[in-house]
Amino acid sequence: MAKDRSQREDYFAPLRRLFLGVILLCLIGIFLVWRIDSPRVEIFRARVVDTVVPSMDWAMTPVTGLINLVRDFQSYQRLSEQNRELRSELRQMRAWKEAALQLEQENARLLDLNNVRLDPRLTFITGVVMADSGSPFRQSVLLNVGARDGIVDGWAAMDGIGLVGRISGIGQNTARVILLTDAASAVPVTIQPSGQSALAVGDNSPAPVVDFLENREMVRPGDRVVTSGDGGVFPAGLLVGQIAEDPSGRLRVRLSADYERLEFLRVLRHHGTEKVEDHGGIVGPELPPQQAPEAPREGTDG
Repeated sequence: MAKDRSQREDYFAPLRRLFLGVILLCLIGIFLVWRIDSPRVEIFRARVVDTVVPSMDWAMTPVTGLINLVRDFQSYQRLSEQNRELRSELRQMRAWKEAALQLEQENARLLDLNNVRLDPRLTFITGVVMADSGSPFRQSVLLNVGARDGIVDGWAAMDGIGLVGRISGIGQNTARVILLTDAASAVPVTIQPSGQSALAVGDNSPAPVVDFLENREMVRPGDRVVTSGDGGVFPAGLLVGQIAEDPSGRLRVRLSADYERLEFLRVLRHHGTEKVEDHGGIVGPELPPQQAPEAPREGTDG
């Protein structure tokens, strides 16, 4: 075995030297050919380049792929940064959208308030609903207007459509509004077109009960319900809602006010109806003394 190994080494050593010599001679020949400044050699070099270089594209493929990979990675980094920026802008846009929706809703509520048709003699003050009582036994909201704004107990409060309730409790800067749905609320109303008088009594449900109705036969579901002005608490003619009938057959008032979105309320300055103290003034205007007819004298002949 040692003899075969030595023979193999003796065979490969001269062959290795021969191969290295041939390579060295080729390199020297290429160097000399590339350094010779001659038109014929230049033509030869051009032919060699045209022949060899196109066939070396396979050798450049890994380099080209690596360059493209680096460029793709850089493009991915730029896309990732742009994606983060777009996400940040999207969060800001969502916040702006929410703010815009809130402003749009607030503007709609204020426009609703402006569309309410009231007696031109009535003045009002608009307040923002600050909080809800949230109790199943008491239906009320808190406004940001109070004694400093001249609010008086008992004044009516309306939203953009109809009557909501009345002021019940005043602070210096706040006032509480008892809603029509509260169990302590009872509002004198008139049902149109029949003109029937009744009471809209709250029972902590979304629709107050119609009580003390004069003649039920003259009332139909869908009839308009407005305040009658009896008692001098509310002005007459304020819209309350429409007549509805529950499954048990009892009449209720479907309120026109939007209790789901109470954001602004209009408090009406109502100082009560004017009382007529001189009953004679009802018959006709009082005449001046000189125009008053003389009473017939007793015991005189015609």
